[in-house]
Amino acid sequence: MKIRTITQVALMTAILIMLGLLPGIPLGFIPVPIVLQNLGIVLAGALLGSKKGTLAVLMLLILVALGCPFLPGGRGGIAVFVGPSGGYLVSYLLCPFIMGEALKLFSNKSQLVDFAIIWIIGVVFINTCGAIGLSVLTGIPLLKAIFSVLVFIPGDTIKAIAAVFVFEKLRANAAFRSNI
Repeated sequence: MKIRTITQVALMTAILIMLGLLPGIPLGFIPVPIVLQNLGIVLAGALLGSKKGTLAVLMLLILVALGCPFLPGGRGGIAVFVGPSGGYLVSYLLCPFIMGEALKLFSNKSQLVDFAIIWIIGVVFINTCGAIGLSVLTGIPLLKAIFSVLVFIPGDTIKAIAAVFVFEKLRANAAFRSNI
């Protein structure tokens, strides 16, 4: 690997860790809090592309599996992968790859196209995986799990708008230009 690639992956992993240190906002009626870390997951795929973005998230998830408390609320350890957030963590690994590939295919068409890609993958896909994981791992009926994660859509849409703004500003930057 080139030093530039290692630096980009390490920097994005550090950003993901920092976003995970911000406390989640518990909702009470669902065991999954509102977090900012998924904004970083979206940016990993958008800014670094499919391979490097996925590698950055994989590094985060390996550290979490080893027990580092890098998820919101200071959570870490292998148990978080089989808890209520397990579906989200699986989607976190898939999201940068899908995001990077979709933006490679359709980017530079328009800001609206970038927003649509980021929203569909970063909001719909992540929350769908989260609902499926919530259902499978906690025994909540799937339809109830889907309805319970709908509460995240407005906040995640705001995060998607922020991600498009950051992506639009940084994709021309030489530090991020290699994949997009």
